Amino acid sequence: MSGQSMDAAPAAEVEPMPGYLDLMSRASTVMLGAWRDCRSCGLELSKRTLLDNAYITWTEIALFLFSAFLWTQVRRGLTESLFQPLAQWCRLLPKDAAKMPESAWKLVFYTMSWSYSTYLLFFTSYSFFHDPPSVFYNWQSGMSVPADIAIAYLIQGSFYGHSIYATLYMDAWRKDSAVMVVHHIITLALISFSYAFRYHNVGILVLFLHDINDIQLEFTKLNIYMKSRDGGYHLLNDVLSNMGSVSFSITWFWFRLYWFPLKVLYATCVSSLQSVPNIPFYFFFNTLLLALLLMNIYWFLFIVVFVVKVLKVKEVNDVREYEDEDGSKAASGLHREPQAENNDGDAGHHISARGKPVQNGVTKEKHL
Repeated sequence: MSGQSMDAAPAAEVEPMPGYLDLMSRASTVMLGAWRDCRSCGLELSKRTLLDNAYITWTEIALFLFSAFLWTQVRRGLTESLFQPLAQWCRLLPKDAAKMPESAWKLVFYTMSWSYSTYLLFFTSYSFFHDPPSVFYNWQSGMSVPADIAIAYLIQGSFYGHSIYATLYMDAWRKDSAVMVVHHIITLALISFSYAFRYHNVGILVLFLHDINDIQLEFTKLNIYMKSRDGGYHLLNDVLSNMGSVSFSITWFWFRLYWFPLKVLYATCVSSLQSVPNIPFYFFFNTLLLALLLMNIYWFLFIVVFVVKVLKVKEVNDVREYEDEDGSKAASGLHREPQAENNDGDAGHHISARGKPVQNGVTKEKHL
């Protein structure tokens, strides 16, 4: 999986980043032109293009499956040996102690993954962030994937494979959990197909622009849980949660709604055809990236509601959660039914008094 990267671009002046109007104008013009020129587009051409340009080995698939399974086991091990004992030691409220391990796990992973993406983009020879069109320079079907980027893809792809399972069976169920499952599926499809079609350079840029918000989100949630620990009020955690929520809101817009469309979508919609006129699956990949942008806008609406709520009640909470009453009942069910929990072979899975499945102390009502 090592080899010459396609970031060795021909000497050229870096194209300035476009504005929103320029993006919409040029992208729509280029895409409509590509659609009109695609006279032979259809299922038969898609099959032929897939067979001619997708390169992935059974060894790589096996590594993905093994790593996804490994992430699940690592999370369970850290939850049982570190995160749950830490929640008990801090004497968190029952409803907070039930959700704290999930946030701690995600904070650990996203800090690691985003740090690695940052290293690739700013401390190596790759120029993708400062010159997004360069992600398609010297692109060739079946070209070698540099080892450092291949490692990032294995880490991220297997994690999102694990995350589909985790959202359904390990995480607390929230108002946007169904959307989260769709997000994980789209992200995994983007990671898998971009690797197979050797669009790995743009993939690293997409991952960098998205992972930072998950770090801030989980950091903020952990401080929300910690500020009421041991039955008291802790000012430091309250201040940190407010600082985290402010930085989260700002960077969500800046990274996902500003840089993502103007750097990534412009490169994939416009620059890709300039560098590779017959680039494979042009419409497929851009459709997935546009769907990702729409989900970012959808979640930004939650952020707006969150900001309004903070301004009104002066308290930071996750507006995606169901009402505290449901969480409190589920958490109290953990203490009322120790026998039901102990008899369950899968740690953390049991049935509440109302007959609904409970995971991590939170009643899960799945409506997919």
